Amino acid sequence: MEEQKVVIRTMTLEDYEEVYRLWMGIHGFGIRSVDDAREGVARFITRNPSTSMVAVAQEAIVGAILCGHDGRRGCLYHVCVQEAYRKRGIGQKMVRACLEELKKEHVSKVNLIAFARNEVGNRFWQGLGWSFRPDVNYYECVLNEENVTVFNP
Repeated sequence: MEEQKVVIRTMTLEDYEEVYRLWMGIHGFGIRSVDDAREGVARFITRNPSTSMVAVAQEAIVGAILCGHDGRRGCLYHVCVQEAYRKRGIGQKMVRACLEELKKEHVSKVNLIAFARNEVGNRFWQGLGWSFRPDVNYYECVLNEENVTVFNP
């Protein structure tokens, strides 16, 4: 396949359907029934209008990151690149774009969750030099029992 130009740009709500199709096409990807529905993503993008990114090649979205912050700490969610476009630096470029936007918001620390079984994702973050934190425990309190995670086959 000939090398194609990939553009990294801010995600908008108009991108939702195409981003959702991307998520659904990735093996093992986990989708939350409420948070990842159009309304949930709309709330997220409205709260964080400049920090989420998509990668576009040949007018199609081939990568995406939901990125937001609470004024103190940033967080990356659903970092993904379509399998046919991996190993080209697209994920790294999207992460850099998100981090630059977070810096503009004076955010000094960014966290993310990578499922332990996500070998590809864990290798990606280690390759970027992100620190694994064995000294912290991750807890959650579920407020909406209908917001379940379903993993793609």
